[in-house]
Amino acid sequence: MARSAHKPDDAWIERLLKGERSVLARSITWIENQTADGATVLGAIQKNVGSAVVVGFTGPPGAGKSTLVSAYVRELRSRDKTVGVVAVDPSSPFSGGAILGDRIRMGEHTNDSGVFVRSVASRGHLGGLSLTAARIVDVMDASGFDVIVVETVGAGQSEYEVAEVADTKVVISTPGYGDDIQAVKAGILEIADIMVVNKADMPQADQTVSQLNSMLHMGPAKEWATPVIKTTATTGEGVGELADAVDEHGAAVHDAHKAGPVARTRRLIASMASDRIRKRIAQSSDDALNQICESVARGELDFDTAVDQAIKLGGDME
Repeated sequence: MARSAHKPDDAWIERLLKGERSVLARSITWIENQTADGATVLGAIQKNVGSAVVVGFTGPPGAGKSTLVSAYVRELRSRDKTVGVVAVDPSSPFSGGAILGDRIRMGEHTNDSGVFVRSVASRGHLGGLSLTAARIVDVMDASGFDVIVVETVGAGQSEYEVAEVADTKVVISTPGYGDDIQAVKAGILEIADIMVVNKADMPQADQTVSQLNSMLHMGPAKEWATPVIKTTATTGEGVGELADAVDEHGAAVHDAHKAGPVARTRRLIASMASDRIRKRIAQSSDDALNQICESVARGELDFDTAVDQAIKLGGDME
């Protein structure tokens, strides 16, 4: 790993912990590029991670996520809270870089010293939520932000991956879109701590709220009763209620279980280990693995046993 002209020495880390924006931006770049300096920063800040509330926003494209996030940030600033935003954008198929649309949509916060927005390329990671985003959350956390918002691209598995990073998961839907409700039925409801029906000024908003409440009541009992909140992000309607619900979820669940960076790290390690073993198994030409696959194909071995055996092999593969 190459090192840059700037060094993350003790003075650099001290500036980062004080929230100096130029130092934060450079540190995030190191982490995105997976440099040795980025690894040094991550190692130095771990004891300073754990104060921020991490809120994930996800949902299907067109639900108004970025507009709602911008309105939520505005509400938090009115409550004197500093905010970091990690906006995971789709990667360009040519350069691998982010499209940066979220930065454009959140332009109203550009000159606010209490807000820091960083767009992150998904880099083709399954579902669009880069593992790097979780490390950036830690750096923002150590830099002193009160709340960190993670917004996903809302593509496939990203709705589930945000659960690995965020303490409170906000799932957004819109009125009258049957496909959205079907997506919720498919299991996204399981990760939602707060459901939002955005664009509530449209017809059928109340009907969508009713449908979602019915689905929630049919699901397994949870210690936190997931609320369904109507918002109109363009006017700010319902955004204060959403901010209150995020606070209430933190008080009801996170404080009771002392959730925070350790729990987030555990989820992340599990996710990264799964991803690494998957790649090793998929790319392996190991004879033992080939024998496992052939045994399954001949009907001599069931899939559950084969998976257990493959995981054991995957842990030993280089």
